[in-house]
Amino acid sequence: MPRDYYEVLGVAKTAKDDDIKKAYRKLARQYHPDRNPGDKQAETRFKEVQDAYDVLSDKQKREQYDRFGFAGPGQASGFPGGATFQWGGGGPAGSAGVPPEFEEMLRQFTGMGGGFGDGAARRGRGSRRRSAAPPPEQAPEVTIPFDIAAKGGAVSLNVDGQHIDLKIPPGVSDGQTMRLAGQGPGGDDLYIKIRVAEHSYFRREGNDVILEVPLTVAEAALGATVDVPTLDGSRLGVKVPPGTSSGARLRLRGKGIKGGDQFIEIKVVVPAAKDERSRQLLEEFAKLNPDNPRANMPWS
Repeated sequence: MPRDYYEVLGVAKTAKDDDIKKAYRKLARQYHPDRNPGDKQAETRFKEVQDAYDVLSDKQKREQYDRFGFAGPGQASGFPGGATFQWGGGGPAGSAGVPPEFEEMLRQFTGMGGGFGDGAARRGRGSRRRSAAPPPEQAPEVTIPFDIAAKGGAVSLNVDGQHIDLKIPPGVSDGQTMRLAGQGPGGDDLYIKIRVAEHSYFRREGNDVILEVPLTVAEAALGATVDVPTLDGSRLGVKVPPGTSSGARLRLRGKGIKGGDQFIEIKVVVPAAKDERSRQLLEEFAKLNPDNPRANMPWS
């Protein structure tokens, strides 16, 4: 004989509908085949939880179950109401024997529902395919430092009075949503939208990091070695070749985010001539090095 449905869900016989629903969500997440691939015991418990919830969440079925137990009056089925959900079979509602309430809850609270079709039984046999549900539209936002978003780390949050230590994986992007399993109200999943603070001198392009480096006219014309910071906290001497123009980029391979690169973006700072002698020198330089940078432009 099956176990008592109230015992399966771990609730009292006087439990309210909300308590039954909360217990079901928690156990459904715990024993779902996607989280326990190949675990036959978990699959059995998952089916028990489904069967128990199908009865106790339906007012009429619950009343009959409370009066008659599993042997309903004149019923040949496993419980009053005339239907038994079969794991992987054609149940009385939903797809593949999965109640529609269950699919909806998975979509809303676990990120595992939706697209069941004929796949529930297959996933119960060990497939890892998951159809993730979209997170809630109004997910709370948290702003994290640029360095933690790039290199990973931990941040402490306070959500509705609950302290949460959130682990940030390397390479998190601005606007990305993270799912915290079972850390929301009532044991539901919690979704957090990540905002990344701007860095004081680095900017990000995908997994590449860009650092703007100003040069004097002489450094750009003659070449120079400039000392620059990198994302990992070290500093490197970068050789700038003679004749480098503003907008040119020099690559530091592997110094970006998750194997990306760091680029040194050159910005030539041109001063005004401070005196007559400086003006004469610039004019002399122009005569000795004639050049028209607009010569090859399509509009020339």
